[in-house]
Amino acid sequence: MIRLDGALDDAAWQSAQVAKDFFQNFPFDTSAANLKSEIRLTFDQNFLYIGAVLYQAQADYITTSLKRDFQSGTSDVFAVNIDPFSDKLNGFHFAVSPFNVQREGLIDNGTNLTIDWDNKWYSEIQNHTDHWVIEMAIPFKTLRYRQVSGQNAWRINFVRFGLKQNEASTWSPVPRAFMPVNLAFTGSLIWEDAPPQPGANVSVIPYIIGRTEKDFEFKIPTENKLNIGGDAKIAITPSLNLDLTLNPDFSQVDVDRQITNLSRFELFFPERRQFFLENEDLFGRFGFPDSRPFFSRRVGLANGSIRKVTTEGDTISVTRNLNVPIKAGMRLSGKLDKNWRIGLLNMQTGQVSALKQGPANYTVGVLQRKVFERSAISAVFVNKENFSVDAQEKILHNPSAYNRVAGLEYNLFSKDNKWEGEFYYHRSFSGKQKNDDAQSAAAFLGHSTQKWNVFSGMQYLGRDYRADVGFIPVPGSFRCSTSPE
Repeated sequence: MIRLDGALDDAAWQSAQVAKDFFQNFPFDTSAANLKSEIRLTFDQNFLYIGAVLYQAQADYITTSLKRDFQSGTSDVFAVNIDPFSDKLNGFHFAVSPFNVQREGLIDNGTNLTIDWDNKWYSEIQNHTDHWVIEMAIPFKTLRYRQVSGQNAWRINFVRFGLKQNEASTWSPVPRAFMPVNLAFTGSLIWEDAPPQPGANVSVIPYIIGRTEKDFEFKIPTENKLNIGGDAKIAITPSLNLDLTLNPDFSQVDVDRQITNLSRFELFFPERRQFFLENEDLFGRFGFPDSRPFFSRRVGLANGSIRKVTTEGDTISVTRNLNVPIKAGMRLSGKLDKNWRIGLLNMQTGQVSALKQGPANYTVGVLQRKVFERSAISAVFVNKENFSVDAQEKILHNPSAYNRVAGLEYNLFSKDNKWEGEFYYHRSFSGKQKNDDAQSAAAFLGHSTQKWNVFSGMQYLGRDYRADVGFIPVPGSFRCSTSPE
């Protein structure tokens, strides 16, 4: 039994093996780390415990924010990256600063870190003159893993950032050309005793919320609303999750960063709603960053001009972001086994009278197969089915108002992460519209070393290519680029 108090004086810590002798990642990757670190691991039936003694003078601490999920490069930090399935592509990230400020996130495609994901874990810290001590307790329910017969092995790495020393270091060496979060360079975590068998993992979050809204500037009449709904997360298997939502409310989500847009194209803001975040790469990483066939923020949000009648009887037009009511949704995502991943999403939205927009149904299906060491072949299908509302407020199927996108994609990641590539072909199908050139295709190949980053890519977006549930700023374009750095 570990008492979480930031002191490694429990008996379990005394018998635990010590991971030390960290390697620099920055500024050089050919020398030992200047900041010394000692890491221990142990576990019980509920938690994976990580204890760390990090040598650093207390006077040298640098922390610019005490906000949870602080950005990388803004604070001294100790982090652990865990890859329970050893695929070197998907994992979990937990980090803490010397003042016990926490950050957690998901890692996908080997190196992409998303810190909008939130979950429960615990940490305590004690600060001393020349070092600080961390005790972390990560619930096994927070992790996704599978217990296998025989020896169980995960991938893991420990990371330190010291801002005053201008040093990034890792337990398992990571070349300077890559970020320390990269799962391609994780070390082995061998379980002498197997981790506990994952049990039932079900969480239900009901809610009731009321809101009153009044626009004093335009003197728009007061609007009063009452919502009742809830979310549920069910672990079908330890690595396959079913998310359910009924009449969801996302008022607790952080607001987007303010960005001045001087272009004629809309901006791409990342998804922050928890319902869409776990295994988000399965759904949202198809295509290139500026040509996604599925963008989850198209579901439940809309931008448009609505007409309001003020108390004086004047009619005004107001442009604003509007919530499109989501009636219900389900999302199945995760691993079927070591090589196969699956993603299924279906959501039903209601009508928005202010925009004269009827209900719509959104469906996404994804199947992914791991090939070679770290690469994957994926197939995606996205469908949006619109419905009409007649004068008597009857919901009618509108056969011409649909948009579908189907595609195949190959993502290349070499074992040493020096080679990276992406190749895809997508085609859209829209009712009663031209589909002659409704296709999108692209190829990208890059090679990274300590001295050179060389990449070349080309992308074609057909003039009739349409993805209503995606992010396609400029259809009808061809781009080609090659760059050595």
